[in-house]
Formats: sequence, structure tokens, C-alpha cells
Amino acid sequence: MDEIREALGEVPDLSCFPEGFTPKEVGAKLGRHFIPGKHFLHGGKWIHYAEVCTWLGALRYAQVANDNELIAQLQERFEPLFTAEKAYQPIMNHVDLNMFGCLPLEFYKVTKDKRYYDLGMPYADTQWKVPVGVKNEEKAYAKKGFSWQTRLWIDDMFMITIIQSQAYRATGNKKYINRAAKEMVYYLDELQRPNGLFYHAPDVPYYWARGNGWMAAGMTELLKALPINNPDRKRIMEGYLAMMRSLKEYQGKDGMWNQLVDQADCWPETSGSAMFAYAMITGVKQGWLDKSEYVSVARKAWLALVPYINAEGNVREVCVGTNKKDDKQYYYDRPRIAGDYHGQAPYLWCATALME
Repeated sequence: MDEIREALGEVPDLSCFPEGFTPKEVGAKLGRHFIPGKHFLHGGKWIHYAEVCTWLGALRYAQVANDNELIAQLQERFEPLFTAEKAYQPIMNHVDLNMFGCLPLEFYKVTKDKRYYDLGMPYADTQWKVPVGVKNEEKAYAKKGFSWQTRLWIDDMFMITIIQSQAYRATGNKKYINRAAKEMVYYLDELQRPNGLFYHAPDVPYYWARGNGWMAAGMTELLKALPINNPDRKRIMEGYLAMMRSLKEYQGKDGMWNQLVDQADCWPETSGSAMFAYAMITGVKQGWLDKSEYVSVARKAWLALVPYINAEGNVREVCVGTNKKDDKQYYYDRPRIAGDYHGQAPYLWCATALME
């Protein structure tokens, strides 16, 4: 269809999609599919960050779609976390657990119910408040003005930036967004490679898609909230643009990105691809990216992603949770599953970004 439009002199954009591919259809399907789903627990104890990301994505989609019924259903699902499921509230001692606070802060934005504010803000505050008994390395990061939860894993640049950005939105206090920006600059300086991408870890020289996706989405979230006059904005934008240029070159002919981004014989992976698409859609909408270069890339990605949703509303070809390993074949051989929240979440982010 896009080829026909181009032949007729029409330029494909991000506002018109064929039936079955519209962001409202996809967002509604995945948002409602989330409601009866089981909790995904970290260590069998606390709400997992991937569930938080999906919940947040569904709530943001519902807002932009003016879907009050879905908002109410998402609230109803959350309500037991104040009472019968209170034990599922994550403790505040790890970057993957503290990010939970971004969700109640989004509910606070929607409802103005102070219970959500009171629940969410301590997760942002304790990320910079050094507890007793932490390692000397963690104390050293704190003395430099970074979070004591700093560990130089690229996933952190979504986990830290999302909670601090949400705290800034909830309070208007620039300390939250300023420290998130400082943290991002540190990670960019330490971890971004000359080609704009990121190794899974400094000692693991592979460009794993979802790991890079967290960084792409994290920069996107931060730039959306970061004031124009913030002194770190220029550096962060440079890092974002460098990554987008590289991703544009590595996009497959099918519109997807591979499990290892730079390996043409690796398999297309949906969670990382959706995170990249989210970053590009937002960049086009915000004016950070040249429309003549990136609209077609973002559109091609969305059209490629949607068919990976099965009839039940589960996203297929999602790489399972993956720790770093200095073994290229390890990444090729990772199991692929359907319905994992790591994949459901960024699809909802994309749907929201397309409708904003």
C-alpha cells in the first residue's frame, strides 16, 4: 500500500494506517488484554518492572484515546496493591524495583488521588538516598551526585529516568529531572560506542536489541520531560541522534531489527524493535528527527510489528529475560516467547506515541 502511495506522489505519514494496523485498534486490544493477566513478580515477591511498563503503557494509551472505561479497569486492577496485595509493592533497594514508583505517579496525574502520590514519591527519593550498609562503590557514586543504584547497565537508563521524570512531572521540582539528566550523560559517556549503539555490557561486546531498546526509550522519556534550557540536554540529544542514525541503517528490509542489531543473520526480535520504533515515532512527532528521513523508517517498523500480535493479543518473538554473557551464540539461541510483558509494553508505547 505504501509503495502505491509513493508511486502516486503521496508521502506516507504516521497518521493514517490500514484497518487492523491503527494505533487505536492495537492499543485497545493490548490494553484490555492486560486487565485479566496474572501478576509478573520479581523473585516471586514484588511487581516486576516489565509489568509496570505494560501497565504504564496501557494507562498512557487510555488517556490519549480518551478511553475512560479502560482507565477505570486499570485503576481497579491497581486498587488491591493498597490493601490485599500490598506485599507486592516492591521494596526500595534496587534500580529495577524503584522504577515501580512511576506507575502510581501516572495514576496520580490522572486521578489527583494523593494516595498514589504518597506511594510513588518515596521510590524516586530513595533512589538518591543512600541506605545503611551499601557497598563502597555505591557510596562513591552517591558522592559524585549520581544515584547509589548506579551500575552502568544500559537498562538503568530507562529504569532511573522514568521514575525521576515522573517525579518531576508530579512535583515540578527540577532536582528530579536534573539528576536524571546528569545520570544519563554519565552513562552515555561511559557506554555509547562510536556507532551510536551500546554493548550489552562493557565486557560483552554485542549489541543486544532489548538492551539497546531500554536506552533508546530512556533517552526518549527523558528528552520529553527535560526543559529546553537544561545544560545536559544538548549532550543527551547528541547521544539520541547518534543512536537513531545507526538504527536507521540497521533496520531490516522487513522493517524489524534483529536480536543482535548488527547481525543480519540473527532473528527479528519484537521487544527491541518496538522500543526503537517508539523512540523514532516520538522523535518525529517532537521534531527531533528529520521527517523526510525517519517517517518512513518509523512507519515501516510499525507495519512490521503489528502482525506479530497473535489472535489472543500476545506479542510473539519476544526474547526471554537475558543476562549478559560474552558468547555471541548465546544471544542467537535465547528462547522466544509470546505474551511476555517485555514485549507487550513497548507496543503500547508505540500506539500512544502514534496517537499523541
